[in-house]
Amino acid sequence: MCRAALESEGNQSKAKGINDGIVYLMVIPYILFVIVAYAVYKMYTKKNKA
Repeated sequence: MCRAALESEGNQSKAKGINDGIVYLMVIPYILFVIVAYAVYKMYTKKNKA
């Protein structure tokens, strides 16, 4: 429905804004995963050194 509304309008900047918002929402979980994986890795290597 959103896609149809954006395609029917001639306003390309609104469609670009919607696409940027989707990418923003998609990237956040990946960034959080990388942070958690790095923390686990650091804890694991710290544990093995001791």
